[in-house]
Amino acid sequence: MQNPRVVNARRAIATIGGGSGQFVLLSALRDAESLDVSAIVSMTDSGGSTGRLRDELGILPPGDILKCILALSPHRDMARKLLLKRFTGNQRLRGHSAGNMLLTMLSQYSGSFSTGIEALAQLLDVRGEILPVTTDKSTLVAQLTNGEQIYGENAIDVPRGNQRQKIANVFLVPHHSDQITVFPRVIERLRQVKAVILGPGDLYTSIIPNLLVPGVREALQKSPAKLIYISNIMTKFGETDGYTLESFVSILEHYIGRPVDCIIYNNATASEATLKNYRKQRSMPVKITNRKKLLKHYEIVETDLLEQDSGIIRHSVEKLANVLPSYLADDANIERRTVQSKT
Repeated sequence: MQNPRVVNARRAIATIGGGSGQFVLLSALRDAESLDVSAIVSMTDSGGSTGRLRDELGILPPGDILKCILALSPHRDMARKLLLKRFTGNQRLRGHSAGNMLLTMLSQYSGSFSTGIEALAQLLDVRGEILPVTTDKSTLVAQLTNGEQIYGENAIDVPRGNQRQKIANVFLVPHHSDQITVFPRVIERLRQVKAVILGPGDLYTSIIPNLLVPGVREALQKSPAKLIYISNIMTKFGETDGYTLESFVSILEHYIGRPVDCIIYNNATASEATLKNYRKQRSMPVKITNRKKLLKHYEIVETDLLEQDSGIIRHSVEKLANVLPSYLADDANIERRTVQSKT
């Protein structure tokens, strides 16, 4: 088992999210010697290999946890090549990643999902701490503006057809009990850290599911930590169609019950050829509606964070690594302060 974490040795921060967005963020933070990182990870992933393992073995989803372990490992490149490799031979194993199977085996053998995470993290010399937001099984449900309900993160994330109503609300349905319980160390960390970074990542399927676990919202409201939101670069069909930066922030604050303090926003523009392909998917750049009004209420860091290799728009690990560690290392930046209360 890992030794207890000493959160006051370096500047303690937490990240909240899931999926590829948190992988990119943690990759950018991994080598920052001044930071002590605790990654809080959503437990609602239901697609691909993870979804099959959830259905067949009744386990917690390993996929997003595995991404975080790889991101924080100094052996990331080698480990990704091995642990993200998918089996192709045996029919039962086909499509599963080696890492998902290893984490599942460690969890089942030890009798604890959190112990399995710690074991794989130890194996890969992870620099940081990875915490599932809960170890209770649950399903993410989205209620649309027409009253329809969509069950499962994967079904919400990948809409069928060309039209879908907007998401009005999301909530968790527990599998085996009346309620979902937060993993205790999550609350402990949120009380101790200097800053909490939310995003980047899908708003309703990667970030908000963490905030739906009882205790997390309340802990963030009471925490002295500065809340930093890294905005998405593009909107997403079926989730955030037509959202501006103000829309993302407003929805996020609704589920936290507290304003964020700082917004980190990409101000670089992708190539027209890349944007044209995204428009076919009904995905558009996230724009600011009223910058002057936004600056009255938030500290905003606007900079080039764009990577668009192979026509895919995402946050650049290298550019985030150039911005975040230096920003978080500055006492003047990390101190929580209100720019102007909202009315």
